[in-house]
Amino acid sequence: MKNKQRKSSNKSALRRFNDWIHLWLGLISGIIVFIVSITGCIYVFQQDIKDAVEPWRFVEAQNTAFVPPSQLLDTAQLHMPGATATGLTYSNAEGAAAVGFSSMIDGKRSFTAVFMNPYTGEFLYKQQTIGEGTFDFFRFIIDGHRALWMPYEIGRPVVGVGTLIFVVLLITGLVMWWPKNTRKSSLRKSFKIKWNGSFKRVNYDLHNVLGFYSLLLALVLAITGLVYSFEWVGDGIYYLASGGEERPGHSHPHSNLDNMNMAVSDSIPLIDQAWYKTLEVQPTAAGWYMSPTLADDDDVYEVLAYLNDGSWYNQNVYYYDRYTLEPYRWPGDRFSEAGLADKLMMLNYDMHIGVALGLPGKILAFFISLICASLPITGFLVWWNKKKKPKKSDKPAASGNQNAKGKISRPKVVKSNAAIA
Repeated sequence: MKNKQRKSSNKSALRRFNDWIHLWLGLISGIIVFIVSITGCIYVFQQDIKDAVEPWRFVEAQNTAFVPPSQLLDTAQLHMPGATATGLTYSNAEGAAAVGFSSMIDGKRSFTAVFMNPYTGEFLYKQQTIGEGTFDFFRFIIDGHRALWMPYEIGRPVVGVGTLIFVVLLITGLVMWWPKNTRKSSLRKSFKIKWNGSFKRVNYDLHNVLGFYSLLLALVLAITGLVYSFEWVGDGIYYLASGGEERPGHSHPHSNLDNMNMAVSDSIPLIDQAWYKTLEVQPTAAGWYMSPTLADDDDVYEVLAYLNDGSWYNQNVYYYDRYTLEPYRWPGDRFSEAGLADKLMMLNYDMHIGVALGLPGKILAFFISLICASLPITGFLVWWNKKKKPKKSDKPAASGNQNAKGKISRPKVVKSNAAIA
């Protein structure tokens, strides 16, 4: 006990405050950090798992062009009568096309995707992932990751605050980890796990050493997640990266309303013409996305071309006037031409789930998330082991002398004559 008091008194007031903050913030946020981290760990490979267990996502590659968007929309509408298409995607040469239908029914969101062969327009499968009476495993996982399975208006701020606390824990943890001296023995303890040590020692090293090695990438995952929880985080990153500029909100060009009464004489639907115009300047891509339904009179046709297979940040966006199909350019519509701040915003999601670096990035994100999930557990055990009182058998004898062999011999009691009497 005296040794512990002596070690504590040797620490500065700032260091003691740092340790106190790390302990209590860790105990408060532990369950949130664990759920967010373990669900993120599972979600990293969601696309790979879906590809392995959902055969309708693939078709046999053919040496022919894809059918136009209008044909896919007509086929999908047959299987979703009365619903409004909200998204249309083409994949790569071996991927199925899909039309998505997202809506709100009695205040609850519903989403269904209709998969089709992009070469023939043939129906393949209808899959509902959100809605009453449906269960989708990865939807369950992402709901836990984003909102702890609570209503989003409640759960998302809780996750945001928990993630913000986790960032503080990473910084205070680094202060606690920092070696007191540079002696080889001290450095070895800071950088290596003593696997042949006691359970307490191994647990301490798992928390201390793995926490250090995962620090930088854990910060990346946490900060990119905070962008979705708090606007001020994204605004701050953009401000710093751009040298003092404000982050623009989501914006796009608008169709010229002066042309809204123009008669369409061409028999080819305008959405197909927009598709063909895009193919003229962007003949190949790893994937495509279109907004097939234009809600407002000044909306434009929007075609996104994803240039890297399996990721979304490297994209070119093409806009067309809905009446004249005049092409429009817009700030940030090409990743390759964007400034640093805009590139960081485009990269945010891909960095958060690891796909920006392809398969190696996903593997790295998986293990970093797994380590982050372990930190609240190992940290709690470190605190609990320190909090427990020593067993009676561990306490030294209250009296007696210890000989060279470690045995305790009690002093002989000499009775006085008075006692005998």
